[in-house]
Amino acid sequence: MGEQIHDEIVSRGLLKNNVVLGNVLVDMYAKCGVLLKALKVFDALLVRDAVSWNALIAGYAQQGRGQEALGCFQRMRSEGFSPSAITYACVLKACGIMQDVDMGEQIHDEIVSQGLLRNNVVLGNVLVDMYAKCGVLLKAQKVFDGLLVRDVISWNVLIAGYAQKGQGREALGYFQQMQRQDFRPNSITYACVLKACGITQDIDTGQQIHDEIISQGLLKKNVVLGGALVDMYAKCGVLLKAQSVFDGLPIRDAVCWNALIGGYIQQGQGQEALGCFQRMQSLNISPDALTYAYVLKACGIMQDVDVGKQIHDEIVNQGLLKKDIVLGTALVDMYAKCGALVKAHQLVDEFLVSDAIAWTTLITGYVQHGQVEEALGCFYRMQSKGLSPSAFTYSSILKACGIMQDVEMGKEIHKEIVSQGLLKENVVLGNALVDMYAKCGALLKAQIAFDTLPVRDVISWNALIAGYAQQGQGQEALGCFQRMRSEGFAPTAITYACILKACGITQDVDVGKKIHDEIVSQGLLKNTIMLGNALIDMYAKCGVLLKAQMVFDTLPVRDVISWNALIAGYAQYGQGQEARHCFQLMRSMGFSPNVVSWTALIGGYAQQGLAKEALDCFQWMQQEGISPDAITFVNVLNACSHSGLVDEGQMCFDNMRTKHGIAPNVEHHTCMVDLFGRAKLFDKAMRVIRMMPSSDHPSVWSALLGACRKWGNVKLALFSFERLVQLDRCNAAAYVLMSNIYAAAGMQEEAENIECMRIKNAAWKQPGCTCWIDVSGNVHKFVVGDSKHPQSREIYAKLQDLELKLSQQGYSPSLHWVSQNLSADSKTLLLCQHSEKLAIACAIINTPQGTDIRVTKNMRVCGDCHDATSLISKIEKRKIMVKDAARLHIFESGKCSCGDYH
Repeated sequence: MGEQIHDEIVSRGLLKNNVVLGNVLVDMYAKCGVLLKALKVFDALLVRDAVSWNALIAGYAQQGRGQEALGCFQRMRSEGFSPSAITYACVLKACGIMQDVDMGEQIHDEIVSQGLLRNNVVLGNVLVDMYAKCGVLLKAQKVFDGLLVRDVISWNVLIAGYAQKGQGREALGYFQQMQRQDFRPNSITYACVLKACGITQDIDTGQQIHDEIISQGLLKKNVVLGGALVDMYAKCGVLLKAQSVFDGLPIRDAVCWNALIGGYIQQGQGQEALGCFQRMQSLNISPDALTYAYVLKACGIMQDVDVGKQIHDEIVNQGLLKKDIVLGTALVDMYAKCGALVKAHQLVDEFLVSDAIAWTTLITGYVQHGQVEEALGCFYRMQSKGLSPSAFTYSSILKACGIMQDVEMGKEIHKEIVSQGLLKENVVLGNALVDMYAKCGALLKAQIAFDTLPVRDVISWNALIAGYAQQGQGQEALGCFQRMRSEGFAPTAITYACILKACGITQDVDVGKKIHDEIVSQGLLKNTIMLGNALIDMYAKCGVLLKAQMVFDTLPVRDVISWNALIAGYAQYGQGQEARHCFQLMRSMGFSPNVVSWTALIGGYAQQGLAKEALDCFQWMQQEGISPDAITFVNVLNACSHSGLVDEGQMCFDNMRTKHGIAPNVEHHTCMVDLFGRAKLFDKAMRVIRMMPSSDHPSVWSALLGACRKWGNVKLALFSFERLVQLDRCNAAAYVLMSNIYAAAGMQEEAENIECMRIKNAAWKQPGCTCWIDVSGNVHKFVVGDSKHPQSREIYAKLQDLELKLSQQGYSPSLHWVSQNLSADSKTLLLCQHSEKLAIACAIINTPQGTDIRVTKNMRVCGDCHDATSLISKIEKRKIMVKDAARLHIFESGKCSCGDYH
């Protein structure tokens, strides 16, 4: 219609001297978005004034073409035209679009110098809006506070500015101020406030706004408000309400559909998001770029590459990739998440997408799928193209370093991050650094990185706690946990899982029980199987197998990890029958054992000295098509070692590399040294040590020293001892063993010299054996000479009674392996205070007649514990305790410092 009128005006020659008509024509074309036609009319005007320029500048600004608007403004000034308040308003709008705060400040100064702000609320509002859009919110607030006159638009632009920059709390604060000053919100205010509620997840305020909107009947006319409501409920995670509001909207456009689809995406519900998209298409509502971006994200969540390819084709057919680079990145992300990394890489290489975000997305995809070498290759190529890595890029590369355990590269990345000042405000990057060092085992570096973080969150603490737990440093993990709580951080399910692992390492069942109670009180077991599995594992590692079984039985859902934890627990504490029963039950319930189950079962047989059963299980496992891993071979080699099966052990060791492609590590070599040493094949034991890539491992020499003790090989013992002390001069067990080897060989002076070395090097003996007794679900813990137990008097009285009964039966303790520098009386006193004896006495006074007693002990140093094992076998053989208990079982966990098992 405008063009028809234009033709009439031209045909009558009305444009020749009429500037007003020319200006109106420019304005009409500009408002219709036909800016090329507007410019053509403008250029053809014989006479122009400030209004002509304002019409054109306003047109560019309204269509979001800020660069052209600013260009027009420069031309206007160069031709000698003075800007008006309207010109300045349009140019400020362009500055907001371009986020050109420098130009905006220049215009601000001109406006102030001309006194235009005094009575012009429109100009004041545009200034606030410009600063807000440029992200300079303090400046926007300052201008707002200085306005002599305000209206609802003034409040809207400030609230919108805070909401758009993600500062929802501040936006809600200004909304409350607005209401206190009796300004009535309009639809735009409500839309901005709903956005703020979504950011802060303030569902209560959101529902109040919803009620106000309904009471004013605003939803009938305003589709924007409908979309904002759906978006708010979706962002608050109340998807049923979001869907209900959506279904009740009188008008739905692509924005409303996007809000709902985006909500499902945010909650990880890819299937529902795809369902919404299909409904949207069935109603002939055209998707826009944002819709496609959301749907591609849904395909990534579902790993549905076929639907993703269909969406890709639609995007290409509509030519959207040329207009919107975000879609290109979304495509790369979808293919990467679906594991189609070649396709993702191809998209980037074809220059359809080649910005830093696309490369970061590709790098992240490679890391998530464990292809860290490819991720690093992309990182180097990205830099070679002159693209600067972002904090997200560095986070992914740090994760790759952690997977590869490449701490040196991690340090280099750390230096780059610090040099660029990226750690100041980015907690995610700080967490990635802590996690990388922790996964690389560089826990001191992880702790330093953590301590220097400017900002921490619960994920920071989780990364550090997990690092300590994964490296077996349970005490440090528990210490971190206490610090975390003292600083007011609430644990998550991941925190609890890591702490339960730490309790298992330290065998601190008391802390473990407290954590269990917290988990139950918070109802966390209903939602995550991970915590149930962690609880089973903790109780099993602490030897409280009755409790482990109880947790297992009450789990709402079980997986193969649940079974593995229980089987491993029974196996670890020598209950081979129970372990096998669990294993068979697991198979009967349709769970396929993943290599951990088989290894646990083999380990259980090995610990009980049932080498034949362990080897049979090993063969059975392979017949079932399960390939053994490195840990499986450790257990098999241990079984052979304890039973003297030298040929079988040698064959397994040889097959590791040739048949299964597993390179022997330190543990495997230690097992072989132990195997040959026990069999008195010292030449073969030394050959194993010489073929190791590096023999600088205390465990290897400890195993050899233990064998030398058994066979009285003083010469080789001294060689082993010297190597062991070179590696760790504070290894108390090495001095004790060497001293006892000399003493047993009648070399008392040499034994005393070793003892002097031990004192000089401050090689104090580690804590002795720790024992637990589980009586009716209550765990009693003892160490050597323990007097802290509330029943200690009764326990020691029972011990004296036992000692008397044993002596009457002709039993006298063997003192041969007890440290030779003690007097005979001291030796006897020491043996009377053994933790095993304390646990047995505790069991007798707390357990009804006819009940099995199960004592669990954690061996650390073998010499002084030797007699206690002998004592227990005497009790069993002579049935001295028949009146007190039917049977006694002792299960020993762990390896002595000498490399020997008991």
